[in-house]
Parts: sequence; C-alpha cells; structure tokens
Amino acid sequence: MSAIAIGMNLMLAGLLAAALVMGYRLNARLKALRESHEGFAKAVAELDAAAARAEQGLADLRAATDEAHDALADRIGKARALTARLDRQLQGAPTPRADAVSESDVERVTHRLGSLLSAAREPRPQREPPRREAPAFQARPTFDDDLFDGPAEPAPRRARAGVR
Repeated sequence: MSAIAIGMNLMLAGLLAAALVMGYRLNARLKALRESHEGFAKAVAELDAAAARAEQGLADLRAATDEAHDALADRIGKARALTARLDRQLQGAPTPRADAVSESDVERVTHRLGSLLSAAREPRPQREPPRREAPAFQARPTFDDDLFDGPAEPAPRRARAGVR
C-alpha cells in the first residue's frame, strides 16, 4: 500500500469517528427533547383538566347565583306586598285621641311615681366590701434546697437611681 492510500484510509476513519461522535451527541439531544416534550404534554394535560374543573366551578357558581337571585327577588316581592298591605292598614286605622287618657290611668301613674320618689329619698344600706384572706404560707419542698446550696457569696448591691 502506498502512503496516499494509508492517508486516505486514516482520513476516512477520522471522518467516520467524527460522524459517530456527532451522531451520539445528536441522539442525546433528541432524547432530551423527547423527554421535555413528554413533560410539556403532561403539563398541558394537567392544565386542561384544571381549566375544565374551573369551568365546572364557574357553572356551579352561576347556577347558585341565579338561584339566590330568584330567591331574593321572591322575598323582595313578598316584602313589597307586605309593606303595601301594612300601609293600607295604617291608612285605614283610626287615629288615637289625645284626651283618651282615663283618670284611673293618671291616678295609677301618679301613685307609682310617688312610690318611686319616696324610695329614692330613703338612704340605701351600705354594703361592706368582701374581705380577702391572705394566701396561706406554703413551705418550699426540701428537695430544691440542694440546688441552691453552695458557696454563699453576697451579691453586690446596686445603687438606686436618685438615692445616695
């Protein structure tokens, strides 16, 4: 074999190796693209299901609103009818007379007012405030004593503000 044939074979082998590397990289990229496409399709399906649930919720809400509107319209109609009926009854009712107060009513009110005034003039008995007893002395448990045993060091005294 000649040097040209060997050089051509080596160049062909290099080009084949480069094609294999490029094919491998392209395969990896296509695999990643397929996986992302599947994830995107799954996300779109979930979004579609959420949109369907939202549409159903809106339809339920619209139905409930229509039902409440009908119920309120019915109640408003009944209230208007009752107010009209009450107005008719008030217009047809006789007006009370100012001199319709009897003497027995005046005497009864006067007697009640007098008893209230006399009760207000009498002094009220004063109540004593309730006495509160001081809480009984409770001894400290003895098992806590060993926690505080130790060198008895006097704590330094701090001067109070304004006192010398």
